Amino acid sequence: MYLINSFRFGGGAPAVDPDAQAFITAASITDPTQQSAIDTLVTDLKGYGIWTKTKAIYPFVGGTASSHKFNLKDPQDTDAAFRLTFSGGWTHSVNGVQGNLTNAFADTYLVPSTNLVTDNHVSIYLNTLFTSGSSPYNIGAYNAVTQALAIRTMGTFDNSSRTYNYSQIDIANTIGNTAGFWLNNIISSNHRQLRNNVLRSSATKTGTVPTQKVYLGALNLNGTASLFTNQRIALSTIGDNLTATEEGNLYTAVQAFNTTLSRQV
Repeated sequence: MYLINSFRFGGGAPAVDPDAQAFITAASITDPTQQSAIDTLVTDLKGYGIWTKTKAIYPFVGGTASSHKFNLKDPQDTDAAFRLTFSGGWTHSVNGVQGNLTNAFADTYLVPSTNLVTDNHVSIYLNTLFTSGSSPYNIGAYNAVTQALAIRTMGTFDNSSRTYNYSQIDIANTIGNTAGFWLNNIISSNHRQLRNNVLRSSATKTGTVPTQKVYLGALNLNGTASLFTNQRIALSTIGDNLTATEEGNLYTAVQAFNTTLSRQV
């Protein structure tokens, strides 16, 4: 069977990428729009050369905990496949997953020191604001200031953000809306913090990769879930470091994905 422009030779339904289909099957995604969005996301990431650099992609489609737990890169229901385990009071919807500021977190089972190369990236797409609470983290693993991988945003609470990728970057009072696509990435020993593909700050990386598992919706603070958030998460990725071009391409693919699902910001 030959494929031409993603259609079967002689007509018929469009061919679905096999990795997309594996996720669609595992997560029981039946909505045609969601299926198409997943297929396009996978093919976009492969076309950009980003697919092979990721270890975990959590697209949060399907609207339920049972569909949201799966890793697009390896949709097996196992810890080794970095399938999420949700704990505490999560709200699951077609718009993503949302914690409760008190006890909601998801274990990714991904340990940066074991599962990532020395230079790496972490990203998260937030489609609501954070408006109250104290020092919330959207995703992270932390041993020390120079041994961490994390993203924290504060929204309208104090208009600040903090990211870790070995070294720490703090930015305060420079942005009033922390919804959007956040990316931590290392390029040439520089820890870069971007929002919606705009570089906000960079610093020379220092320290080492954390040995704690990455938690979503909170910070894994030396083995304990801490500093919970209530910003809604529409997608997250963890993987090897990206080039500057790939930073932009990842944002393009992720924004298109969430726009298709009518949950973009």
